[in-house]
Amino acid sequence: MRPKMRLSRYFLPVLKENPAEAQIVSHRYMLRAGMIKQQAAGIYSWLPLGLRVLRRIEAIVNEEQERAGHIPLLMPTLQPADLWRESGRYDDYGQEMLRIKDRQGREMLYGPTNEEMITDIFRSHVNSYKDLPLTLYHIQWKFRDEMRPRFGVMRGREFLMKDGYNFDIDKEAALHAYNRHMVSYLRTYERMGLTAIPMRAASGPIGGDNTHEFLVLASTGESEVFYDAAVVDLKLGQRDVDYDNRAEVAKVCEEFTTLYARTDETHDASVFETVPEERRKVGRGIEVGQIFYFGTKYSESMGATVVNEKGEKIPVEMGSHGIGVSRLLGAIIEASHDDKGIIWPEGVTPFPVGIVNLKQGDAAADSACASLEMALLAKGLEPLYDDRDERAGAKFATMDLIGLPWRITVGPRGLANGVVELTSRRTGVSEEMTPEAAVARLVEIYAGV
Repeated sequence: MRPKMRLSRYFLPVLKENPAEAQIVSHRYMLRAGMIKQQAAGIYSWLPLGLRVLRRIEAIVNEEQERAGHIPLLMPTLQPADLWRESGRYDDYGQEMLRIKDRQGREMLYGPTNEEMITDIFRSHVNSYKDLPLTLYHIQWKFRDEMRPRFGVMRGREFLMKDGYNFDIDKEAALHAYNRHMVSYLRTYERMGLTAIPMRAASGPIGGDNTHEFLVLASTGESEVFYDAAVVDLKLGQRDVDYDNRAEVAKVCEEFTTLYARTDETHDASVFETVPEERRKVGRGIEVGQIFYFGTKYSESMGATVVNEKGEKIPVEMGSHGIGVSRLLGAIIEASHDDKGIIWPEGVTPFPVGIVNLKQGDAAADSACASLEMALLAKGLEPLYDDRDERAGAKFATMDLIGLPWRITVGPRGLANGVVELTSRRTGVSEEMTPEAAVARLVEIYAGV
């Protein structure tokens, strides 16, 4: 049986023309590359290629959350309205909240976020300081009835989000949870090939005084941002951060938040003027995450208390922390593309490499491609093999559009000399080498991802 990831049998409905409804690059390329299909305004089906990227992003988010000591669970998409009335937030979202009734007439809502539900879970099962600190999170579909959904998955009504919630005994511990999330988010975005800058922001209906948004610089961003150019050069890299060490985690956060970086909502012109003029930058940014510390806002209103060491019953300190998982696909494309198509970073690519057979039906070329395919699979790298009976130009155009980071081109002329061609999508540089050397090079590249 043939491996399933051959284009002759894969579902990849690419479009040659730019869709009229797509206003920005990411929306245009996601539609053209057969990643999504709009089903209603701001609501999309995720087609196979798009789903593969979505799952890779989700996996990175999960890995970094668990590395930071956070515990996954899964809450329902529908929530009882009574929980939101307890917190006093039922009317805060206005028409953005989709309100419904079940067949018994009970008021429900399609959750835009989960502060109330997680607080209810906590108060039902935790009552002692000995069970703290605790951070729970999930990755779940949300719905916000945007008045003007646009820009594809960047501002849709239905979206996939990671939202996490910390519960701590005092403010100091809760602020450590806030810092821990900041560091884990920095690592998450870097693994995706993104530079996401933490910027002081406004809290909105979530509430709280301490909050940072993570923004990716892009001309299509919805937020105007003001920043010190030096902040773009900050990288966490391969640093091994001990998430239980409060001082170490706080020091990393200080490094990434001392330089000026704010959204238009919190911009302070007088402070910005103290930044050296050549480093003062104004641009636009795409929000890909936000962290909040809001103290006892929900625990007091909903009775989420624990007994402390003195035997006193006190409300827990809380925070909530979100990453826009589906929105990240758009942000990555906005930050990484050219006029031919998407350029996926290795960490999130749907396939690590594409194999292009220049002469389908040629016995030597077919055999070499099949051997490359099996050799890559044996190394844990699943290639996308273009085995269609198409012109070479059409095959190259498809590979450029869908943006796989690497391409192996196999043809009779190269095989006569014992070589194939390995091409970098980002640089366009090609190098001839033996098939074995090409596999070894790819194994080395992805070992560091």
